[in-house]
Amino acid sequence: MERLNKPIIMTAQMGRAEFAWADSLRRSYFPPERNIVSAHITLFHHLPPQALDEIRSAVAALTSSLPKPEARLAGLIHLGRGVAYQLHAPDLLALRMELADLFAGLLVAQDQQIPRLHITVQNKVVPREAQRLFDELSVEFESRPFAIHGIGLHYYVDGPWQDIGTWPFRGS
Repeated sequence: MERLNKPIIMTAQMGRAEFAWADSLRRSYFPPERNIVSAHITLFHHLPPQALDEIRSAVAALTSSLPKPEARLAGLIHLGRGVAYQLHAPDLLALRMELADLFAGLLVAQDQQIPRLHITVQNKVVPREAQRLFDELSVEFESRPFAIHGIGLHYYVDGPWQDIGTWPFRGS
């Protein structure tokens, strides 16, 4: 694969059914002209492309020995101009924090913070529209298990993403 001099985004890879559900919601509620990537759970927003080998090695080592982390949809988040589903996944967050320690000198300010794991299904709409969707989805919301199968790396290509690779959790 061609190496690009573009920021690297790290995501948690959802199970097939979970991805189909989340991406369907995103296609339904995200403004089409702004919906240029599929549903995702961002772990890091901007890792340097020069560190690709180090990043890949760390992800491969961790995912090869760790089991799939337990996760739950925990609620809805009102983003002001959008709506997201909050993900409760302590083991995934611990993995992310371990990677943050490994990449400490490489992280931009946004990635130095403890993230609020979520899946955005609507963004960049007027606040009234976001409130309407938040209210609608809140009525039917029920917390439930949410499968996480691996870690993905992607290049940020000035908007769209280009996949670098996916590493499944293989531990027991």
